Amino acid sequence: MGTVLQFVVLGLGLGAVYIGLGSGLLLVHRATGMINFAQGAIATWGAYVFAELRNTGTLVFPVGSVDLGEPPSTATALVIALATAIALGFAVHYLAFRPVQQNSVLAQVVVSVALLITIQALVVLRFGPNKIDVESFVPGGTVTLLGAAIPTRELFIALVMVVLAALVWCYLRFTRMGIATRAASENERAAVLMGFSPSWLAAIAQAGAAFVGTVAVILASSLTGLNADYFGLLVVPALAVLLVAKLESIPVLVVAAIGLGAFQSLIGLLVTQPWWPVWAQSGLDQVIPFAVVMVILFVTGKRLPTRGATQQIRLPDVPIPRIRPLVAIGLVVAAGLALAFTTGTIRFGLTTSLILSLLALSYVVLTGYLGQISLAQSAFAGAAGFVLSKASVDWGIPFPISMILCALLATALGMLVALPAFRIRGAQLAIVTLAAGLGIERFIFNNYSLSPPEGNPIADASLFGMDLAVREGRDLSRLAFSLMVLVIVAIIVWVFVRVASGDMGRAFLAVRANERAAESSGINVRRTKVIGFALSAFIAGIAGCLIGFSRGQLSAESFTVMAGLQLLAVAYLGGITTIGGSLVAGLIGPLGISYVLMRTWLDLGEYYELVLGLALVLTAILNPVGIAGAVRHQVEFVRRKLRRPATSPPIDAPRREEEASHV
Repeated sequence: MGTVLQFVVLGLGLGAVYIGLGSGLLLVHRATGMINFAQGAIATWGAYVFAELRNTGTLVFPVGSVDLGEPPSTATALVIALATAIALGFAVHYLAFRPVQQNSVLAQVVVSVALLITIQALVVLRFGPNKIDVESFVPGGTVTLLGAAIPTRELFIALVMVVLAALVWCYLRFTRMGIATRAASENERAAVLMGFSPSWLAAIAQAGAAFVGTVAVILASSLTGLNADYFGLLVVPALAVLLVAKLESIPVLVVAAIGLGAFQSLIGLLVTQPWWPVWAQSGLDQVIPFAVVMVILFVTGKRLPTRGATQQIRLPDVPIPRIRPLVAIGLVVAAGLALAFTTGTIRFGLTTSLILSLLALSYVVLTGYLGQISLAQSAFAGAAGFVLSKASVDWGIPFPISMILCALLATALGMLVALPAFRIRGAQLAIVTLAAGLGIERFIFNNYSLSPPEGNPIADASLFGMDLAVREGRDLSRLAFSLMVLVIVAIIVWVFVRVASGDMGRAFLAVRANERAAESSGINVRRTKVIGFALSAFIAGIAGCLIGFSRGQLSAESFTVMAGLQLLAVAYLGGITTIGGSLVAGLIGPLGISYVLMRTWLDLGEYYELVLGLALVLTAILNPVGIAGAVRHQVEFVRRKLRRPATSPPIDAPRREEEASHV
């Protein structure tokens, strides 16, 4: 019993982080109606500023730094770090969130994801990729409870975060600004009538969220050290806690956060028991947030609250694709020539771009056409890729049957993840799919009993005796493999065009526009959603298998959640509603040809994620249709100009004027 109690108390440190991040998420949602997926990254930046001040005496900014000569005191460093976090909160609101506050939920999610990518990239560039130690200023020691030595640090951290959460609750409930913030969450005009600017209230909320989250990360990092990826993705369980609280109750959020942290810590105790199965000893704690969300959705069955809006929100236009044989043949030939006349790294970058275009196309199907925001596409691709290792090596299933079977497995996984879409949509669905993606990554991809640390080897593809291996001797990217990828991409795109231009494509768009109207017109909305998720996951599964063939083996790093978020970024940046957008996304995607050129020609590969994140923020604010959509609009504008008749007067104009003068 004493050991169990010790592990429960150890889990309070993790629960305290969930309280801080969750309270900030709730505060921002009550003020803006938006879900800030970058909450953990924002808090992590402030914690890194504190750690750097205490370790080296340097105040680091996103650009530049100030050497203070010697490390300041803990209190001074804490004040500076929290002031930096508050300033970052204001900047995030005015530069990113405010411009898209009245845009579609998709644009809001994309901006939030872009901030996560940008801030994470800045942390790595400014502070380095390795974990750094943080000086502990939390009172140490132990107390005896029920015969067990209980550490006091976790108790102190949890107490501090409960007090801060109580202050957030008091602000929202008893202060005039807090009441106005709650009013704005229902109707912005109500806040205006109270004499407050909804934008200013939102900025205060964003700054307060950054403050509370930063305190939580600083306190927790004094126990574990600082790691950007770890604390940045702690937003996922914090989002699960937020859903438990139904996005509005601070007391429920606090209880759920403490309970989740304690339960995850107990899982760490259970996995050490001899009776615990080996295959479930890694990553199970990350499956719990997803399971919590799923139980809430299917047990309560109540729709989560949404924010009142002052205007209608228009989604990006979706052009119906048409098959243009000459254009299609020209693109395929051009791609084939580009592959034929390049070698080595450049050809491999082009091949990777073709594969990434398929992953981007899976977003086009699901998000662009069906309107469902999924952040689990990388997990679908990874699931197919990892099973391909078993199918090609252990089971001896030949290509392309192995690839199709693995893609069908990803399809089944996609259909399972589609179940929450029956009840929720928008940012809430993004939360569920992000939790699912993280759970799959940690429980399957990072599970050494299922995926060995040395990687999962994949047998080379061959067809009718033709060797389709990606490498041979010193040739790192064989033309046969690249052409095989090109053929598969062309086939998948042709199938998508057939689906999107037919009845199913029209059903997708009807559900995207208005689910109730689609239901009343005879469209089975649930079946349409399942088909959309299935088709999207199948395409992602094909892409995951091709990534496996191109690498020769797969590891967990190939399909991380951050990689999936980057894919969403490039899909939106290229144009998430068009095939052309997916092709552009492939060109600018991670490890694609643009990345290769940045790394080899400009030596700027380390800045790729930063450039990607900033470009995505600007695209979501200024150009929601993406690069391909902007090009299409310009082409249509030129065509209208060329087709417009001359404005010279008609031939009989003089005669009409003469007749009018006589009258």
